[in-house]
Amino acid sequence: MSDLSLTFQVPVARLTLNRPERRNAMTGAMWAGLVDVCAEIDARAGIAAVIVEGAGGHFCSGADIGEFDAAFADLPAARAYLDAIEAGLSALAALDRPTIARLEGSAVGGGLAVALACDLRFAAEDTHLAIPPAKLGLLYGPVETRLLIEAIGPAAAKDLLFSARRVPPDEALRLGLVNRVLPVAELNGAVETYAHDLAALSAVSVRGAKRGVRAALDADASGLRALVEAAATGADFREGRAAYQARRPPRFGP
Repeated sequence: MSDLSLTFQVPVARLTLNRPERRNAMTGAMWAGLVDVCAEIDARAGIAAVIVEGAGGHFCSGADIGEFDAAFADLPAARAYLDAIEAGLSALAALDRPTIARLEGSAVGGGLAVALACDLRFAAEDTHLAIPPAKLGLLYGPVETRLLIEAIGPAAAKDLLFSARRVPPDEALRLGLVNRVLPVAELNGAVETYAHDLAALSAVSVRGAKRGVRAALDADASGLRALVEAAATGADFREGRAAYQARRPPRFGP
């Protein structure tokens, strides 16, 4: 099985980080592979949501430090490695389907960056989260830093980046670093239910909301207005109104 395992059970796609012997630490090949995996998801019809998870009881322990000697051997090598990380995270963040990270065990450093590239993060009570580059003399990259700031704001982001401290799940929830904290036994069911519930909603609305939030954060009001106008004149809105008036569940298209 690949270190990045992608399965489809319509209406949900599941992306599994699959190096359990290394707590799913991300290799350079895995960062690069995220681009191809996301392209495959984008091309697949009928997928309403994507679950991103780790194998073996952990989400992801970060970038594989065993590769660092080669990855940072010189400036060209470092640039190529950092480019692969940015491309992988950007591809995941750019997916037009809602993405839900299912967090348990380790979710630190580059692993937390993968989670931040997802729209939502559901965490088990045993999850430990941290951003440890300050312990190594490194920096979180620009994509990771932007995603972190968008999730928790600049002041809290500085705290986590400066201190490299471990963040318990209850604090992560207060900060907005995660969206739900659940008992370990309830995590899978909650993520599955949420993902499948999205399939009953308007894909125009759900995907449009994701693009709209991105446009608003990028201060692209014209782009957001175009999305709103397209939805207001679209088939899903006509069906939604008709269903409401008939007091029946809406039947949205794919």
